[in-house]
Parts: sequence; structure tokens; C-alpha cells
Amino acid sequence: MANYYTDHPEIAFHLEHPLMKRIVELKERNYADAKQYDDAPVNYEDAIENYKRILDIAGDITANIIAPNSEAVDQEGPHLIDNRMHYASKTLENIEATRQAGLWGISMPRRYGGLNLPNVVFSMLSELIAAADAGFQNIWSLQSCIDTLYEFGNEEQRQKYIPRICAGETMSMDLTEPDAGSDLQRVMLKATFDEKENCWRLNGVKRFITNGDSDIHLVLARSEEGTRDGRGLSMFIYDKRNGGVDVRHIENKLGIHGSPTCELVYKNAKAELCGNTRMGLIKYVMALMNGARLGIAAQSVGVEQEAYNEGLAYAKERAQFGKKIITFPAVYDMLSRMKAKLDAGRSLLYQTARYVDLYKALEDISRDQKLTPEERQEMKKYTRLADAFTPLAKGINSEYANQTAYDAISIHGGSGFIMEYKSQRLFRDARIFSIYEGTTQLQVVAAIRYITNGTYLSIMKEMLEGELACDCMKGLRDRVARLVELYEESVEKVNAEENQDVHDFLARRLYNMTADIIGSLLLIEDAAKAPELFKKSANVFVRMAEEEVTGSAAYIKDFTLEDLNNFKAVDDEPVEA
Repeated sequence: MANYYTDHPEIAFHLEHPLMKRIVELKERNYADAKQYDDAPVNYEDAIENYKRILDIAGDITANIIAPNSEAVDQEGPHLIDNRMHYASKTLENIEATRQAGLWGISMPRRYGGLNLPNVVFSMLSELIAAADAGFQNIWSLQSCIDTLYEFGNEEQRQKYIPRICAGETMSMDLTEPDAGSDLQRVMLKATFDEKENCWRLNGVKRFITNGDSDIHLVLARSEEGTRDGRGLSMFIYDKRNGGVDVRHIENKLGIHGSPTCELVYKNAKAELCGNTRMGLIKYVMALMNGARLGIAAQSVGVEQEAYNEGLAYAKERAQFGKKIITFPAVYDMLSRMKAKLDAGRSLLYQTARYVDLYKALEDISRDQKLTPEERQEMKKYTRLADAFTPLAKGINSEYANQTAYDAISIHGGSGFIMEYKSQRLFRDARIFSIYEGTTQLQVVAAIRYITNGTYLSIMKEMLEGELACDCMKGLRDRVARLVELYEESVEKVNAEENQDVHDFLARRLYNMTADIIGSLLLIEDAAKAPELFKKSANVFVRMAEEEVTGSAAYIKDFTLEDLNNFKAVDDEPVEA
């Protein structure tokens, strides 16, 4: 059996973070479940041991079932038969293995049959599964859609649907349509209330739906006749058992072949309203998407790890000109950057997950009892931090996954281009990460207000003033402090510009600078606690940050409105509605 702590020390490190004690305390509500459920922890130490046990089980399944199945799944993929999606045969094995292991209902309360695990542990499980098969991680991790139903559905819906997910039924979120990609305000799938049957009916088409023939769907649909924007959209629950939805097409994709991407046709399909009308996009989809984006961040880190593993193993074995290629500066430069991005990206992932855990746990408690003024302030603080960190974690890790998978092929040389090697599959799988659940450009849009209003800058300055576990990292942090000065000057320069196009054009550089600096500071903190794991990566990552932040600061400093015209592909034209 795989041992989580010895096989994955970098992941295990994040389970020991000081914030975990508060997370567990809130999630377990002073360990009240211990009186009623045999698997509920009696104290913090017991909870951590339970997390380790579950991670060990997942490590065993990923190493011995999911990873060995991944090549066959990639080659077979799902099938369309009589308007139904059928998983690849080895995907069915993966689903059954995770069901037998009890790895469903991860975040749900025990009263519904769930495991009541925090997002930090869910992200760790996601990372392990994604490293074995990124496509299967999609199918498995979409169980997190149940969080939205738990938060906004009524108690009858919770009791009806949550136990089914905890037992291993699958989920999907049906948002995108042929004419509504990233612009979800254009969703037109029609929802009408059936007075006779006392239910809602859905009609229309959804496209690019991941795991689209799942057991339970959360569907964004237009409930308010005559509306054209987000205020007319509501969220609905569709149960496959009721019928009314056909799979018209399964996309033939570049990567993640085991994950079915479907075009769905709703034909008077029976559905239930989730929450209140008109709140579908404004409130519920935002919650759904933030959870999904954290899932993609974990998926990205998993693939980063596997791409690094493949590149490292090949470089150790491959000889050229009488020497192992791992001794060549060009190769170990690539490998060191891959590892540095992996360690910094993972630190960003788990810091985000901790913030999400804290505010979600307090939010959940507030449904049953009034929070104290201190708890309300705590929830407000971590809600803001989670909202700021999520677009960084998703966007930058999805980019790192693409870069790391690309470099893994480069290390393999011509062999990396051959289908028999895993690197090509990792490269194909990674390409979607910076596209779905909001492109990197949309993560920039989500993050930019926290850049321009000084939120990230305040976080950086606070991190610079924090205590380090050892002085060995102080010199490195002083170098990052100089980058923060350049960053502040760059933000001020962009804020002073009065042209919105200039703001939008330079936003990506500010976003990258933000991720560079926060990633550096997080990795420095980690290296101060565990230099044997992270010291090298911290030094390499800060070097990379200096290179990018210094260059971007110079670029922004000298940028003018006139420069913008040189980049425009076409002259300004009126945009049609």
C-alpha cells in the first residue's frame, strides 16, 4: 500500500500548517459528531490521523488502479450509444474503486453519509488523482457540485440528493451553451413552470458540458421570460432518473479523453429550482465556479508533479555525448524551474484552500447559530482572502501545468513526441486547464480589482513583516522586498492611466507579477520551516520572479498610449450586440 507521508512529503507538509487546527475545530464543531458516528474524530490529532488514513487509501488506489488504467482510458475514451454516454471500461473500474474505498461525499456532513473533510484534504485527494489521470479527476472531483446544492438548496433537496453523491453517483454543472461560452449572461436554455405537475421544465441545448450525462445536474437556465441578462437566470437540479435529456454529441478532444464533454438536448425535462429565482448567475454560479476553479488548481498541480517526475526520471537515465543529460545545464535549468513552479504553485493552492475552509466553515455554522462579532470578522477576512487568492491559484497553476508539461517533452527530446511516452498525454491533458472553468484571461479579470485597490500589496507587505521559522531565508525575503517596491510603482503607474484599454492590456503583466511575488513569499515561508524540501526551489523561484518582475516593471514604466496602437490587430470597429 502506498504511504502518503513517505511518498508525498511536499503534500504532507501542508497538512501540518498552523491554520489546520482552526479549520478542524470549525469543521468538526468541537467534535460533536464523535458521540454519534464511529468514524468521527474525538480531537485534533485524531482528525489529522483520519486525514492521513484517507490519503493513504487514495494513494494506494491512484498508484495501483487509476494510473495503470490511464493509458487504456486515453485510447478508448467514452462512447455515444442511443443518445447516452458510456464511460471507457477502465473508467468504470476507477469509479467503482473509489466508491468501494468510500472516496465520495468528501466535503458533506456525516448526517448525509459524507466524510466531512476540509477543502485542504479534498485538494490533496484531487492532486493525487489528477497525477494518475487528469481526465478521471474531472469525473471524480465534480462531486464538489454538491456543495452548491448543500449551501443553497432546501433541506428536502439535501436529504434527497446528498446521500446519493456520498454513495458514488456523479454530477455535472450545465452552464455553457453554443452562443454563451464565457459570457454566461447570454444563456437562453428556457425554464418554465409546469402548474399541472408543480415542477419546472427545461428546454434547450447545453454544450461543452464536462461529464454531461451524469446522474445529477446543476443547470443554469432562463426562468424570467423577456430577460436578456444575468438577472433572468436561475439554478435548477435535474435528475437523470426523470429522463428528458439526450446526449447529442461527445466532443473529440485533444486531451483528457476519459472525461466526456457532451452536447445535451433538454426536451421538456423535469427539474427542481435550487434556491431562489434570478439568483442563478449572480450568486449560485459564482459559488459553483469558485469551487471548480480550486479543483482545476489541484488538477494542475497534480499534472505538474507527474510531468516533473517524468522529466526527472528520463534525464537521469538518458545519456548523450557520454554523459547523463541531467548533468547538462540546459536540462537541470529546466528541471529546477519545473520543481520551483510546482512547489510555489502547490503552496498557493493550499493557502487558498485553507482560506476557503475557514470562511466556508464559519458560513456553515452561521446557518445554525448566530456568530460572535469576532467570528463575523474572521469570516469576512477569510472570504476576502479566498476571493482574492482563487483566481491566482487557478490561473497561475494552470499556466504552470502547461509550461511544465511542455518542458517534460523538451527533456525527452524526440521521444517526447512519441505516443508511447506519457509526456505527450500530460501535455495534451494540461492544455485545457487554462481554458475551462474560466480562461486565464478571466482569472486576470477576477484578480485585477484586488491588484488596483491594493489588496495584494497589503498582503505582500504583511507577509514581509511576518516571522520566519529560521533566519536562513531572510536574505531571500529581502530580495523579494525590492520586487514589492517595483510592483507598487507599477500598480501606481497603471492606476494613473485614464485609458481603460491600457489598463486591460497591462493587467496580465500585473497579474503575473502578483503571482511571482506571493508565490515567492509563500515558498520562502515553507523553506524556512522545511529547508530540506523547499530551500532549492525557493532560491530558484525568487530568481525567476526577479527576472519577470523586473522586466515587467520596466515594460509598464515606459508604456504609453501610443504604444497600444502597435499591438492592435485591427482598427477600432463598433462591436455588434
